[in-house]
Amino acid sequence: MEIRKDNIVDNFHGTLVADPYRWLEGTDPEVERWVDRQHERLEQFFVESDHRSELKERLTELWDYPRMYTPRKIGPWYFYKKNSGLQNQPVLYRQRGLEGAPEEVLDPNLWSSDGTIALSNYSVADGARYLAYTVSESGSDRQEIRIYDLEKKEDLNEVIKWCRFTNMAWLNDEGFYYRRYPEPGTVAPEDEVNYSQVYWHKLGTSQEADRLVFDLPEEKELGFYPFLTSDQSYLLIHVTCGTEPRNGLYYKKIGAGEPVVRLLEPGEASYEFLGSEGSIFYFFTDFAAPRGRIIAIDVDNPGRENWKEIIAEQDEVISRGRYVDGQFVLSLMHNAHSVLRIYGQDGKLQTEVPLPTMGFIEDMSGRQEQTEFFISFASFLYPAVIFRYDMETGSLTTFGEQELKFDPSKYETSQVFYPSKDGTQVSMYLVHRKGLILDGNNPCLLYGYGGFNIAVTPSFSASRILWLELGGVYAVANLRGGSEYGDTWHRDGMLEKKQNVFDDFIAAAEWLIANNYTRREKLAIEGRSNGGLLVSACMTQRPDLYGAVLCIVPVTDMLRYHKFTVGRYWIPEYGDPEDPDHFEFMYRYSPLHNVKPADYPATLVVTAYGDDRVVPGHAFKFTATLQEAQQGSAPVLLRVDSKSGHGHGKPIAKIIAEHADIYGFLRKVFNI
Repeated sequence: MEIRKDNIVDNFHGTLVADPYRWLEGTDPEVERWVDRQHERLEQFFVESDHRSELKERLTELWDYPRMYTPRKIGPWYFYKKNSGLQNQPVLYRQRGLEGAPEEVLDPNLWSSDGTIALSNYSVADGARYLAYTVSESGSDRQEIRIYDLEKKEDLNEVIKWCRFTNMAWLNDEGFYYRRYPEPGTVAPEDEVNYSQVYWHKLGTSQEADRLVFDLPEEKELGFYPFLTSDQSYLLIHVTCGTEPRNGLYYKKIGAGEPVVRLLEPGEASYEFLGSEGSIFYFFTDFAAPRGRIIAIDVDNPGRENWKEIIAEQDEVISRGRYVDGQFVLSLMHNAHSVLRIYGQDGKLQTEVPLPTMGFIEDMSGRQEQTEFFISFASFLYPAVIFRYDMETGSLTTFGEQELKFDPSKYETSQVFYPSKDGTQVSMYLVHRKGLILDGNNPCLLYGYGGFNIAVTPSFSASRILWLELGGVYAVANLRGGSEYGDTWHRDGMLEKKQNVFDDFIAAAEWLIANNYTRREKLAIEGRSNGGLLVSACMTQRPDLYGAVLCIVPVTDMLRYHKFTVGRYWIPEYGDPEDPDHFEFMYRYSPLHNVKPADYPATLVVTAYGDDRVVPGHAFKFTATLQEAQQGSAPVLLRVDSKSGHGHGKPIAKIIAEHADIYGFLRKVFNI
């Protein structure tokens, strides 16, 4: 395939770096024509052996099960999102009390014919009369806030624009605080995702009348998230710097003229507000405790010498918590799966709540003034189940229905530990049919992420069940860079230590082969987003180790990633190529710049036109470079979706179509 190559060479601190496919970062017709040719190439691959139709049929069956999201109780009402099965978007419901009949509130499936408009977030005023919710289109991170009158069952004529990842903090039924960005055209294009601001919106007024509550234009890359204490006495502002988990927290007393007080500055440690009693604020933090602890700070006497430790650091890592009914409800990670414990206000353990199996608490809800909380609990073989815990009776009961379209008793999950290159012990989950024969002939899919303090834990995917039904082994490695073992585990996989993540993943692949779960020819690796960086780096470092690569919405150009959309916010994690010291270690592993002529495994790169988080130019340039360098006969293919983005809000129909292509690709490559 003929392709344009430009003579573009950059000088990075004395090192000349060619970038011949930079034109693929654009959106002009020539790029579209190149993408069209890639689509033809993908379809040609399937001509002689195309199982996608039957795979899509089975995927549709597997995805057709009810899925409920964690309820939030406001007044007498429980609000929750639910997908009946094959709906492109979950529907928002409410019900009065535990036994009330579900009542539909908002159905995003009616907002577009193809299901590409999503309900992203919602917040209900304490009086349960008004609902603020955010809407995003075609997978974009951009959002609009709309307001719904639950009594009249209609939207108000108030739309708030220029938001991303915002929350809405209601003050009674008067209005809410929210986060927004500058109106496009009022700042340079590269600053449209800078200058985060907190505004107050009064119900019944237009956005033009909204009042600026807080901003710091001199520190334009800080992000601000507003929320309120349970008694609505304080406005709290969660302060972030890019994706760095070491956040800050500011606050102000509710009332005209009250100043914003800087209680905790970002950059030192992570702080998650749990609740308050008057001026006493409770936090989950990793300050002086990499695995987390609970502390109390009196904002009237906030000196560190006055901080009080409520629950000390433990062997397990605290992953999330709530302050409910005067008690601390903590979800902790023990070797990357959950345990659930409740502690008194004095920090003493009250009870450990038994969980059904080795799984993970994906979400938790509960308010300080209530006597119940909800968890969403999932495992590799069971979809997420909503459990309600009654603080007064100590009972754990299910909330909502559950239905399975396969027999989980045919499969099993185990956890192993293997040594990485430097001897570090790394956890890995293995899921497969019972009675698996370890003869090296099993197709195996190894998944990893390894970054941004994100833990990869047991979770359910209907699409993964299809892989198990095909006889595949599914392996998940808990790489450094995540939060599975606390802040130190994260720090050991970022910046100049990023190579540890790749070493951990390569060692996982070697362990699977050495222990006869699979062999090189039948080992596929998969990663998404930062995981796409992972697999693209690992395939350039060890192209001999894998039979197939699934590289999905990947970051691949480590020298220019910070120049697109929100990429600059990843600098605390990856580094800054403009810094000579950072450039040295980033250039050493940057996937795009380490593609050399070699016999590469079969590769499927997946991206979407609407991805405004990791722009598709990463995938385009990497595909073109890899196709040029391929010395073997294995295909290097690109799949580009339209009207979807990084993954957020993707319709079920598009998820099924994507996975039919992915498993169709693996089935043909591995001759399954």
